[in-house]
Amino acid sequence: MPFDFKKECKSLYQPKTIPEIITVPPITYAAVRGEGNPNEEGGVYKNAVGVLYGILYTIKMSMRGGNVIDGYFDFVVPPLEGFWENAEYTNKERFWWISVLRLPDFVTEDVFEWAKAEAARKKKIDCSAAEILKVNEGLCVQCMHIGSYNNEPQTVSKMDTFLAENRFANDFNENRLHHEIYISDPNKCTEEKRKTIIRHPIVAI
Repeated sequence: MPFDFKKECKSLYQPKTIPEIITVPPITYAAVRGEGNPNEEGGVYKNAVGVLYGILYTIKMSMRGGNVIDGYFDFVVPPLEGFWENAEYTNKERFWWISVLRLPDFVTEDVFEWAKAEAARKKKIDCSAAEILKVNEGLCVQCMHIGSYNNEPQTVSKMDTFLAENRFANDFNENRLHHEIYISDPNKCTEEKRKTIIRHPIVAI
């Protein structure tokens, strides 16, 4: 059976709908940075997502093409994730984001560069902006948000109340950002049933 991060790392991908504190281990991602409204059709964000999936599926299917990657194991492509700054829900044009997909541990810099070139060649897309990003989030609070992305402030408020009651505070900086994990595919799920993990870096006070 293909390795499935959602099933093997339940604490990271299957939180409850009430806030909880978690220590997130260092994780390596395929990443594309950008800014602007993620809902814009044909926009930079949607193009970035296409690049990430192109690279991940190229790695996943590499064995079928005869490219033997050292340490390779079959895997389920993980859910899309995003790190966000200036996340003002009423002004999405000002969003600054890093769109990411988690990479299996066997993916080295050389494997990643090969996958970028191969995806660009086969899918006729520009993969030059893609990079490997290593993130060590450490101590965080997270919660499963169910519903529209526009209603996320309600869940964030619940998280903030939980932190205040337990002597913690948000700890945002240029390296520790608002983090979202999109468990539901918005193209296959109604808005009110969407599942999105919201994760914030925190510090004890």
